[in-house]
Amino acid sequence: MIDMSETVELDRASDPKAVRGYAFYDWGKSAFETSVTTAILPFWFALLFLEANGLTTTVLSKSMSSDAIWSFSVSGAALLVALVSPSLGVIADRRAIKMWWLKILTYVGAGSTFLLFAAPLLPVSTQWVWLMVMFILANIGLNGAGVFYNALLPHMGKDDEMDRISNLAFAYGYLGGGLLLVIHIVILMITDYAEWATQLAMATSGIWWYGFALLTFNWVPEPPIENEMESLGVKESASLAIREIKKTIGEVDKFRTLFIYMLAYFFFIDGINTVTALGGIFGTTVLGITGLDLMVTILAIQFVAAPSAIGFTKLSERIGTKQALTASLVGWVVLCFAALSFAPLQFESHEEYQIRYDWNDASSSYNVQVDENIPELAQKLKYQDDEFDEQGWATTWSHVLPIEIDDRSDTKRWMFVERDAEGEKTEETHILSLSGIDSGEIESFIATLDNSRFSVSISGGSLDAASNIGVDHPTNLGDGKLDWVPQTARDKVWEPLGLSVGFQFLLLGCAMGTLLGGSQGLARSLFGQMVPETRSAEFFGFFGFFGKVAALIGPLLYGLMTVVFDSRVGILSISVLILIGTLLMRKVDVEQGRKDAAAEDARNRGLA
Repeated sequence: MIDMSETVELDRASDPKAVRGYAFYDWGKSAFETSVTTAILPFWFALLFLEANGLTTTVLSKSMSSDAIWSFSVSGAALLVALVSPSLGVIADRRAIKMWWLKILTYVGAGSTFLLFAAPLLPVSTQWVWLMVMFILANIGLNGAGVFYNALLPHMGKDDEMDRISNLAFAYGYLGGGLLLVIHIVILMITDYAEWATQLAMATSGIWWYGFALLTFNWVPEPPIENEMESLGVKESASLAIREIKKTIGEVDKFRTLFIYMLAYFFFIDGINTVTALGGIFGTTVLGITGLDLMVTILAIQFVAAPSAIGFTKLSERIGTKQALTASLVGWVVLCFAALSFAPLQFESHEEYQIRYDWNDASSSYNVQVDENIPELAQKLKYQDDEFDEQGWATTWSHVLPIEIDDRSDTKRWMFVERDAEGEKTEETHILSLSGIDSGEIESFIATLDNSRFSVSISGGSLDAASNIGVDHPTNLGDGKLDWVPQTARDKVWEPLGLSVGFQFLLLGCAMGTLLGGSQGLARSLFGQMVPETRSAEFFGFFGFFGKVAALIGPLLYGLMTVVFDSRVGILSISVLILIGTLLMRKVDVEQGRKDAAAEDARNRGLA
């Protein structure tokens, strides 16, 4: 028989300094999750990918867009961590090495983040590859360190303190990541988004992560190990890990509630992490939001999520951790469906088009002007049903566009340049006078934009009010399986209210911040309450395994749906994952899970 009164005394009250040190790790690593993963790197990656390849490139005989390749990169990093997490957890419960592994993996993650700055030092054709490789390594460091960081949670305080400690750490993370993002946004805006400013953002994110992690390393003690085993070699460690993993899998009946929760967690965290990881690339690629729109939205998420995390702690005190977590999951399902409806507004004025021709009465000719936010022209753009040779297009029509070849590398790139009315380069405008160009030539050029990603409009002269929007321009809806959803929302909601796509994305970000504040912290807290302290790293290894395999499945599913259908179908598939996890939460008996954990601790400490 187990003396349950003694197992309660095994829970140790929290140490305020150690709790702050624990929270500061979230403060540091969140710089990677905000400035790098979500706000800046997706836009930079998409630009460098575009410069080197165009909208798509061929991988394994399959045409892939930048957001699909990005999602597959996230999946690859998650798979590697998922495979080793349970084994590392088993060893960490028998050796005092949780903090040691946390340090090593932090070095990998923060170091790779720092090295992202070096991409522009390479040839244009390999810059996006460097970003992808360093991003994968940084994710390995982040996700691997997360296994041991999360395993520290049950040792930080009593069960009834788990919600507070877990949500406090996430609140620190939201504030820390948000504060650095403010600095990055200011620098980028002051420098007019200079490339070196983007490089600086990558380097400082790595330094920020490592610097605040030092507080964790100094203030959080290594959890004590009773009857610590001697150090084992690689072969012996692997054999022990495999035996214990088999044993744990065979204990499903003993920890039935915990395994049901892990299954639910597998689905809902899959969806949540996929939305947060791919939201930036979805916004830039599909919705066509600007880099500033993206950064402002991510900033809003951080400062909304921080108080929301504390608010969900109060909510869990009133209705329980499980009920508060379930409420946030229902909100995520609704949010995914809402994201399907976002769409740029249709152009209503000549000034909204990217390429604009204006009649000049003085010269009796057109001046052409290019919007300052238009991206650099890339190589050959390939489409599933057709091929639009953008380089050849640029060569053919260079006499009616303010563009020139960029000779900075061996790769031939056409790019828009700033010129004045006399054709001289300037830092003021993107205007070129077209004296001597027949109007019929301009009319023929407009017709060539059908298969492009650009928009063009003419004001004045014989071609007044003529316009064209390419099939791959973000405002062009109708060819996707679910495009009727954003089309209807645009006609019935966004256009009548006059809400731009940037503002729509900001609304999405605020809603995400509100839900992130509850779902992430409470999900970790609930698991920590049902995990035996004597086997915390082992079970958090499985927790990491389920989370990382989920992180593999979600982006992989999104990528596949994007390749086969389109990005909006990918978003819909993610909402289904969250819904499945939400329904499985109904079968989780938290009180029984706590009893199972207390009983296991008592057995392992000889109190039975």
